[in-house]
Amino acid sequence: MKAIVYHNFGSPDVLEYQDIEKPIPADDEVLIKVRAASVNPLDWKLMKGGPFILRLLLGLGKPKMKRPGVDVAGEVEAVGKNVAQFKPGDQVFGTCAGAFAEYAASKSASGLKSALVIKPDDLTYEQAASAPVAALTALQGLRDKARIQPGHKVLVNGAAGGVGTFAVQIAKSFGAKVTGVCSTRNVDLVRSIGADQVVDYTQQDCTKGGQRYDIVLDCVGNHSFSEWRRVLNPKGILVGVGAPDGVPLSRLLTGLIGALVRSVFVSQKIAIFIARVNQQDLTTVRDLMAAGKVTPVIDKRYRLSEARDAFRYMETGHARGKVIITPDY
Repeated sequence: MKAIVYHNFGSPDVLEYQDIEKPIPADDEVLIKVRAASVNPLDWKLMKGGPFILRLLLGLGKPKMKRPGVDVAGEVEAVGKNVAQFKPGDQVFGTCAGAFAEYAASKSASGLKSALVIKPDDLTYEQAASAPVAALTALQGLRDKARIQPGHKVLVNGAAGGVGTFAVQIAKSFGAKVTGVCSTRNVDLVRSIGADQVVDYTQQDCTKGGQRYDIVLDCVGNHSFSEWRRVLNPKGILVGVGAPDGVPLSRLLTGLIGALVRSVFVSQKIAIFIARVNQQDLTTVRDLMAAGKVTPVIDKRYRLSEARDAFRYMETGHARGKVIITPDY
């Protein structure tokens, strides 16, 4: 089968489109014929090797994980003998290791627990593949960390990105009033997915406006906790799910530790987290999409053989919604 692999850390040039052996599912695994996969920032950051502390986990000289891709949608090709929930022919979506391939077996990927659910009939494979990591990040950030309630005022910084487009819609599904922050070219997009107000960051600094918010979901990481406090209500919370590229890890950690310490002495709080992949929350995401409350935003589509181009586009930081990769067959 065809798959994307890499044997060295580096730019998208390290990605290779190769023939490799088709996976054989273990007793507790599901083999998926991939119909679509989506690219997350994590994918290309792992490819680069990340900061030194991350390199310790990935492999100092050569990468330990050589098959990129986590988000997947496709058809069940085969199941292990201990799998009862799925059968060959089922249309599924979720997470797995090595999704950028013609076939993938669901198992641990990049430290994330794998999870699969049945795809709704009226959802395309591309839409389904766009959801897992981004939608779970938005859901858990808003529901679990921020404790979102109907009527809450929510600001989503980076509202046109992968997590941001899901966050705007999920916040609206909870009955919140949502303000999205994005660039000029994305104002209409963010408004079209349900934002009550849109702030164009090229024209206005959202941390200096007169509005106050109960929740700020920051998908970008381009403002400090002190800056966000200016627009948070007294009991408001900042939930950070993104960090700017090119900033040294030491500086990020110093800023985070400082913010966490300051939050102990003030009424506003800060939470930083990484999404946990689980079947229950993935089912919640599926139900939101099936009900039409959340519609994935897809920016560009690439063939598997064009994976380098997909990664290069992701690196620009200007993707609107999700970037999809589909097999060449």
